[in-house]
Amino acid sequence: MDVDLARLRRKVIVLVAVIGLIFGMAAAPPGANAAGVIKADEDKWISIGMGIRTSFNAIEGASPAGHYTNDFKVDNARIYINGKLHKYIGFEFNTECFNCNVGGGSNQFGGNSGIGLLDAIGKFEFDEKVNIWFGRMLLPSERGELNGPFYHATFDGFRTPFHPADFSGNFNAGAGLYGRDNAATFWGKVHPGGTHLLYALSVSQGLRSRTNGGSSLMYTGRLQWNLLNDEPAPGYYTAGTYYGTAGDLLAIGLSGQHQKDGAGNAAAPFGVSDFTGMTVDLLVEKLLPNNMGVLTFNGEFKRQWARYSQAAFNTTTFGGAGSCFCTFSGHSWTVYGLYLIPTKVGIGRFQPYARFTAIHPLESSTRNEWEGGVNYVIDGHNARVSVYYTYGDLRSKGGPAGPWAPTTAGNKVDSFHVALQLQY
Repeated sequence: MDVDLARLRRKVIVLVAVIGLIFGMAAAPPGANAAGVIKADEDKWISIGMGIRTSFNAIEGASPAGHYTNDFKVDNARIYINGKLHKYIGFEFNTECFNCNVGGGSNQFGGNSGIGLLDAIGKFEFDEKVNIWFGRMLLPSERGELNGPFYHATFDGFRTPFHPADFSGNFNAGAGLYGRDNAATFWGKVHPGGTHLLYALSVSQGLRSRTNGGSSLMYTGRLQWNLLNDEPAPGYYTAGTYYGTAGDLLAIGLSGQHQKDGAGNAAAPFGVSDFTGMTVDLLVEKLLPNNMGVLTFNGEFKRQWARYSQAAFNTTTFGGAGSCFCTFSGHSWTVYGLYLIPTKVGIGRFQPYARFTAIHPLESSTRNEWEGGVNYVIDGHNARVSVYYTYGDLRSKGGPAGPWAPTTAGNKVDSFHVALQLQY
């Protein structure tokens, strides 16, 4: 692959300028923050917060002319509302700016985005061991999903193939959105032998589409065993790192998901398939002695089964565009390590990292990606700047959402990114 060195140098100069601008802004003293909580008493209160993620992206070959892009994006813009109505009854209501992450060109921000419902959960929380949530919520699958975009150890955390609730485009014509589905989830935590075992089981709507025509429910479950310290994340949610604030961590997670007739294309011969997914994930975090920093390791292996025929991809003959819910079938894995340097520079600490992702579809071409970068951690997941580089064919072949068709092709490409994340 030929590389235009002059153009690449110009992109690096732009990237350095943006980094300088962001770090210059970060050098200013941050304002004092306080929790936005209105409290009637200990059992009746409401809180409000927000989260934004925005980035600059230069991706090789992704512009209309085949050169590097030069795009600023709003990746996420969320409003968080939480509260309690009773000692045992709470609620969670979150919004998202859907289609904000559309880049430039014809997909302009104003015409293709809007604030919509992300989570709407009624919570009956009787005891640490017994809790039931109803509404629209994250399904308890792998750690990468339960981190959400804001609590990954890296800015672009979603790199392995999506589960149906992320692969879908809507709730009524698909299997959820942003990892959420309309569901009931039973979860709790016990502490055998001084360890910490979290369990969660969800029954959700799953795939609902005219093409497959099924009405079977989707079942999702997760077991997570923390052998050292417990994680402070609320509910069954997780994080990719706690920056050493939770002490030494060794957490092993096992999750599974299944739905009858949950994939494929009913119009094609042998085009409908059950969907089953299994994931094993690992988090290791170690505080080095003598205040020498924090080491973090994340690993994930994912296997999904959706054995529809190759004819299901032929939407021209069988049903037209959107007729195939062609989820990933095959296996994938990702590993990454991070080191949080203890010395504070300005108002934050640097955290260099490296990551590798490999995806092996059964009916499509393999793809992989190297990533290296550094986080500038100002206030944990609440204020962080990330600068990173990737090389591989994951982006050029559709990213975690596919496509998984037999004819999918793409070159290995470079990409450069600068990203900012803020929460309150």
